[in-house]
Amino acid sequence: MIYLDLLLGFLEVGLFSFGGGYAAIPLIRDVVLSRGWLDDEAITYMIAVSESTPGPIMVNMATYVGSVKGGALGAVIATTAVVLPAFAIIILIMVLLKKFMQNKFVKAAMDGLKPCIIGIILSTGLFMIANNVGILPSFSVNLLTLCLTAGLAVVYFGSRIFMKKGLSPIALILISAVVGIVAYGVKQ
Repeated sequence: MIYLDLLLGFLEVGLFSFGGGYAAIPLIRDVVLSRGWLDDEAITYMIAVSESTPGPIMVNMATYVGSVKGGALGAVIATTAVVLPAFAIIILIMVLLKKFMQNKFVKAAMDGLKPCIIGIILSTGLFMIANNVGILPSFSVNLLTLCLTAGLAVVYFGSRIFMKKGLSPIALILISAVVGIVAYGVKQ
């Protein structure tokens, strides 16, 4: 039954995703691919849509997958399942906060998790760039996508250098959308 599968799959994501939404992307990807809910291309689009809509990326992705696989009820179940573990953990931490955070083993575990989370986020970003540019899985390069990615990186980092302040995420998303419409609209 799809509803039970959505519940268990996104409970797994909610229980084992440390470091926020970006760190959860590989786990969500694994759960979604292993159950055959979406393919790699659909996951990449799902990440892009989740990024451009308001709200936490993990919740947006769970809602999207739940909606695609189980309609409105599937969306509610997947969203609830992905949020429930964090909600329960936060309530528990609030109750035990003072004692919990003073424990040297908890501090050591949190310090040990930081580099792991950075690595997970970095590998996800590199995977998305490689997948978007066309390097994965066929090892052929989509030159247009590579040029657009490089151009947008230059715009972003150039704005940080020349304006002493980077572009806002909204401006970068709008620039990316316009450039994508022009580039791919002309291509087709």
